[in-house]
Amino acid sequence: LVATSAGSLKSHSTGLWLEELAAPYYQFLDAGYEIIVASPAGGPIPIDAASLGEGFFTDDAKKFMHDATAVGKLSHSEPIGSVDLKDVDALFMAGGHGTCTDFINSPDLKKAIETVFNSDGKIVASVCHGPMCFTDCVKPDGTPLVSGLKVTGFSNTEEEAVGLQSTVPFLLESKLKELGGLYERGDDWNSKVVIDGELITGQNPQSSTECAKAIITKLGEQ
Repeated sequence: LVATSAGSLKSHSTGLWLEELAAPYYQFLDAGYEIIVASPAGGPIPIDAASLGEGFFTDDAKKFMHDATAVGKLSHSEPIGSVDLKDVDALFMAGGHGTCTDFINSPDLKKAIETVFNSDGKIVASVCHGPMCFTDCVKPDGTPLVSGLKVTGFSNTEEEAVGLQSTVPFLLESKLKELGGLYERGDDWNSKVVIDGELITGQNPQSSTECAKAIITKLGEQ
């Protein structure tokens, strides 16, 4: 599980949208997987305070914050560049607006994603703003990683709804399309998961659980 190290986006205070890591965390834990929590810089992962607010602080998020092991992993995340990817079955990038700061122009994260994506039987997945990380990645032939693949991520209308369309470095939906991704979307704030081979993406926070379940199902088929 990879989360942002960034607590701000320009002047906007942000970080990890907790539910997008907490929900998958328990899905993978209950399925018997060993979980590594990593980030671009390593160390403590900042949590977007808004994700702890009324209506957003989900049961999984509350459980996570009262789970000493989980909080320990969040407080001492491994730098993604130091994670041994040979034993990693899936790489899941959680969202939050902090990713708009450090999931782009991150050589270590780019290398990790490309390494896992180009390995047989391994899965690369992401939800909400997490797919920001794919915009720098390429296939072995040098074309954008998402080109020709079905993909989703935080939609332009969802970005406008939270009022940060002029704060983010680019609108994720537009960028994925620009890179040749076959962008799909559901209604705003409704779960939407897209699977294309070993690439699995979720549109928004509401997609976190279903995205994790899709990864577990896919791994079970291999």
